[in-house]
Amino acid sequence: MKRPGSSPGSMNLPLPAIGVSSGLGPFAAIAISMIAITIVVLGLVLRTERGPPLLTQMLLALAVLLGGTVLLLALLFIFIDSDGTTAWTWVLVAFNFMMMVPLGLWFIGLIVFRDRRVSPRAWAWPVSLGVTVTGSEALMGVLFAYGGANGTLSVVATFGLGLSSIWFFWSMAAVMTALTVWAPQPAAGRAGALALTLASVVAPWVTAYPIVGVLAMSVVMVGWFAMLARLLRLRRIVPGEASLVAWISVAFLAMGAAGALVAATGGSMLAATVFGTVMGLAMIGEVAYLVRACYGGPVVRPWTEGVPGADPGASAPPPVPRTAVEPRS
Repeated sequence: MKRPGSSPGSMNLPLPAIGVSSGLGPFAAIAISMIAITIVVLGLVLRTERGPPLLTQMLLALAVLLGGTVLLLALLFIFIDSDGTTAWTWVLVAFNFMMMVPLGLWFIGLIVFRDRRVSPRAWAWPVSLGVTVTGSEALMGVLFAYGGANGTLSVVATFGLGLSSIWFFWSMAAVMTALTVWAPQPAAGRAGALALTLASVVAPWVTAYPIVGVLAMSVVMVGWFAMLARLLRLRRIVPGEASLVAWISVAFLAMGAAGALVAATGGSMLAATVFGTVMGLAMIGEVAYLVRACYGGPVVRPWTEGVPGADPGASAPPPVPRTAVEPRS
């Protein structure tokens, strides 16, 4: 899975290939636009000061993201189907789906849900958005892996190249960076989100140049555990963060083991598929956590609303005890 070598005498930098030929230029433009749309849609729905978003807003956001997934499937079908006319017909159908179906679901949601809001404690909507976003970006990686190949790829090779593609990891890094900036989080949660985002940035090197990638991933993992030790020493871990800290630590150990498997097998396609799957599961969890933190997490100011002198790791103030029961009307 290493990048082809350059000409003699030139500097061969260990950089993972982007995998975009001139023929894939229009597909790259569509993919970049879809990444931007994903960030904008999540920002419009989650960045609210009125508490959890409306159910209709979440339904609309999920429909738009699913529409993007349908479009990516249609674009992939262009390379699978030898009949170009039929393939491009499906692309037009996918565009129509993106334009009409979300609006239709929104109108239905207005009738069914009215002004009901998402439960701040429930995980169904955050996990749904995490699976949809991560699945869409993984499909984007598969699209460029299959479309940029010289010839037909096997199923394992397609997923191995797709799940280790820059288009998968870096598009997820862009989404997770935006969510990390928006979501109010205590110190440990923000450090973990940053560490997992940085892991997705260096992940393409694990399969393109296994030794370089594993070393980079090890540096990120050591940095997380060093930060965790510091937070524990300073007693900056709030009681509700114990399960989150444990999950992030287990995720890093699993990613490290999967990266070591890639290095041990010399970058085999099967090992790359396993590594990409492990990374994908970790990113689903991070997106779900950040989405929920945007409207249901602890009361901690996000970076965009920082106050000079304030403690960035301060936890939520204790709830005021009830002294009386509100009488029934």
